[in-house]
Amino acid sequence: MTDLDAVLDTAQPTFLQQQAAALLLYQSVLETEAGTAFLKLLQTLTSPQLNAVQVLQAYGHWFKTLANLNQSWQFYLVDQILKAENPFTQQAQKIALIEMPPPLVEAARQDLRLLWELYRCGGEEVAEWVQKAAELTNAPVVPQFPVKGVASGAGERQDDRTPDLITKFAQTGDWADLIEPLAAYYQQCGTGIFAAYRAFRWQDGQICGIAYPDTIRLYELVGYEAQKEALLKNTQALLKGYPALHVLLYGSRGSGKSSLVKSLLHQYGQQGLRLIEVPKADLRELPAIVDRLRQTSLKFIIFVDDLSFEEDDDAYKALKVVLEGNLTAKPQNVVVYATSNRRHLIREFFADRPRPSDADEVHAWDTVQEKLSFSDRFGLTLTFNPADQETYLEIVRHLAQGMAIESQDLQYRALQWATRHNGRSGRSARQFVDFLKAELAAEH
Repeated sequence: MTDLDAVLDTAQPTFLQQQAAALLLYQSVLETEAGTAFLKLLQTLTSPQLNAVQVLQAYGHWFKTLANLNQSWQFYLVDQILKAENPFTQQAQKIALIEMPPPLVEAARQDLRLLWELYRCGGEEVAEWVQKAAELTNAPVVPQFPVKGVASGAGERQDDRTPDLITKFAQTGDWADLIEPLAAYYQQCGTGIFAAYRAFRWQDGQICGIAYPDTIRLYELVGYEAQKEALLKNTQALLKGYPALHVLLYGSRGSGKSSLVKSLLHQYGQQGLRLIEVPKADLRELPAIVDRLRQTSLKFIIFVDDLSFEEDDDAYKALKVVLEGNLTAKPQNVVVYATSNRRHLIREFFADRPRPSDADEVHAWDTVQEKLSFSDRFGLTLTFNPADQETYLEIVRHLAQGMAIESQDLQYRALQWATRHNGRSGRSARQFVDFLKAELAAEH
């Protein structure tokens, strides 16, 4: 390396600082830990009092943030663009590009051009700057991490078109030309956390993404064909923008009610379906959750598992508002799917029935009817009766396909399992097959 080559030219880092500062809408791309680490690195590289130690520390922090994400700098930028939440991405979910305010569209185009300048500055070039600034013999390791699939952090991309879109970002010299496919992506896949995940849970007052949702698939579920068909038709109506009903899945434990709801995520996730699990304890916050979801173009199933209420539990009032509505218009993109082992969701006791001595309650029978009729507020009720022996064995045979065991032995052991454990149900069948797989694997 010659003396001339060893001198860092700060013109390019300074130029990138200016590009980052000029962003009008997509500032969030550089507001993450990796983004701020990159800006800090540029700041140390362009400082009048260049400090080699500070440069190396800044580079190390930037490298580590990308390593935590398992992303290269270029992939990180595109990933953040696809997840960005700003006025342009929010409007793109709801209206066509041609209907947006021209200044908003032009600002988005400008930001894409600015971000392209950051994109074409690869990790190799940054490593060379650090080498010169710190007067190193060799350039530091480049944060060029291989990305498997099209993942963002812990979440998963939703749409089959995403790899093609990322390829276009890599091959297009003027990112402003990608405004139309990008807007179409936002409309199909949403933005922010809804673009990064398909499954969510309501926790501590916020929607949290589930990185590894249940992998159950519809084809794995045996039996209850009529119930499946009804639920699929209702979900398809939701996805097409038609009126869809709230659904109560009622029946015996272990019959596959919850698994059926969860399987919808894998069946329709690429069509814009999202699943949000809300614990019964948080049902009071349901109206606020729905208000947030109505703002997006995606379709949501609010999933409440094992639903029932105690006599003095007023959380059902919040659920009642969502099921029946109030002065606020009912959102067309949100439905509630709840499972329960009880047909009547509010517990009733014989003591609740009106007696002559009940002087405090003028219309006591109305109170009883209110409790009994609450489940009727679900537009669709699907009943899951206990599995008979043949259905149970059919589930076992389906789950045990490909296993090295004779059919008669499988049937005998499955029935023995049901007798000794939790009876005949889909859950029991899966537990038995899981146990059997482990046992057979240990023998070989």
